[in-house]
Amino acid sequence: MSWVCYMLECADGTLYTGITNDPDKRLAAHNAGSAAKYTRTRLPVCYVWQEPCADRAAASRREFAVKRLPRTAKLGLIQTATSRVELSDKPKTSEQP
Repeated sequence: MSWVCYMLECADGTLYTGITNDPDKRLAAHNAGSAAKYTRTRLPVCYVWQEPCADRAAASRREFAVKRLPRTAKLGLIQTATSRVELSDKPKTSEQP
């Protein structure tokens, strides 16, 4: 069972940070209104960032660190993660002379 620290974007544009060992189940719980009081009134929510962690303690420490970041730094984390995904998803082309 691996743990992740995650960030959600709520329908009102705010960000929520948490941890889980089952991201799909946790997202469903958030969108059902049964996961966190904060997200309950800001539905729907979607994942915008996830970071794998070694164990629950590491995930909790990372969550605490991310929650202390200013919004601009959180948006930077999201942008960096998005850029990495986009770069790795692009098809590799071979140059022909």
